[in-house]
Amino acid sequence: MAPSISPVQTSVVLPAATTVVVIGGGIIGLTAALSLAERGIPVTVLEKGRIAGEQSSRNLGWIRKMGRAKLDLPLSIAAEKLWSTMAQRLNADVGYRQTGILYTASSAGEMASHQEWLNSVADASLDSRLVTAREIVDISPGCTVDWAGGIYTASDGRAEPTLASSAIARAAIAKGVIIVENCAVRTLSMSAGRVSGVVTERGEVRCDNVILSGGMWSRRFLATCGVPLLTLPVVASVLRTAPLTIEGMTEVAVGTPDISFRKHQDGGYIITNRGAFMVPIVPDSLLIGHHYFSTLRSQWKNMNLSLGRDFMTELALSRRNSDQGTSAFEQRRTIDPKVNHGLNRAALRNLTEAWPAFKKATIELEWAGMIDVTPDGLPVISPVDKIPGLTLASGFSGHGFGTSPAAGQLVADLVTGDTPIVNPAPYHLKRQHS
Repeated sequence: MAPSISPVQTSVVLPAATTVVVIGGGIIGLTAALSLAERGIPVTVLEKGRIAGEQSSRNLGWIRKMGRAKLDLPLSIAAEKLWSTMAQRLNADVGYRQTGILYTASSAGEMASHQEWLNSVADASLDSRLVTAREIVDISPGCTVDWAGGIYTASDGRAEPTLASSAIARAAIAKGVIIVENCAVRTLSMSAGRVSGVVTERGEVRCDNVILSGGMWSRRFLATCGVPLLTLPVVASVLRTAPLTIEGMTEVAVGTPDISFRKHQDGGYIITNRGAFMVPIVPDSLLIGHHYFSTLRSQWKNMNLSLGRDFMTELALSRRNSDQGTSAFEQRRTIDPKVNHGLNRAALRNLTEAWPAFKKATIELEWAGMIDVTPDGLPVISPVDKIPGLTLASGFSGHGFGTSPAAGQLVADLVTGDTPIVNPAPYHLKRQHS
């Protein structure tokens, strides 16, 4: 069962025309729409299910620079600055707090990896620093594990996924954005070699530009246009405890080799098994899996391959052509993966062993989210050269929520031709096929 988001009153009327259509009502698409509306550009967001119904409401809510790839770091830094003013921008509290993030290390080898990352981003002037086992006890009291050390970034933080997308959507609507839920886009309309609109299950919407921010669905949509996108699914299971008072516990979010946890706004804790993900084998795994061999070699201990329901579901959907009758996007409005309760209970057990005060924690809610992962872990934020007028924003590999304010603005910059908030070159689609 997915977390419930703060409700938003969306439109029931599909406009005949607009300037920009955004396909996908997740946090990236919504932020892009808001950024365009703030520039006075008419925008319509079309969502096949409910806004933020998939990973945008199911992620952990971490907002971090620490551990980001050097090429990706400018986007994270820009995002943090935008998160810091988000409450004023939206006139709403999205739960953003600079509470700090700590990664612990179990070995000298892990500490060496943290040092290597610090060396690689030394010119970024971050406040990230290595910490000792004694310092870890001060940063996150109550821990009984004698860690080899860790790395800590005090300026990293969190926001609440169940609040953020809704607040962005409401602010966008106040600026004139039209958001239509339960309206799948089946294909693009083309005129004179460029995008001229979208064909939905309820009719056509004419426009000048289209932003595709469909998350796990973007690869399927682009395939109908003859454009390959390399993304495969990874499923993370998450739990939230009931409100819990732990004497002396700080609000620093913590990632150990096998757990991640952070305090939730209601006083409970959001916990996941950081050392284990479910990797469903789907038909696309057979087609493009070879692009992920290096990732598999480095992360195989954290991946649990599964062959079953997801393969058959995807296989059935893949037989339906999206521009002929009912599309796959209507057949499966929302991806709602099965929770791996075993991984969740192992996470809570591991947390209790390291921080015994969590022995009194009780599970209030569990859910799972499907993450669209690229081979290099970087998103694709890019014009689609083969289809003028189409801009892609997908493949965020689990980092979309944290970077969303800057990612959405970058998409808007690419559409309008304004100076981009960060250099877009690392995110270009062509890198996947070079």
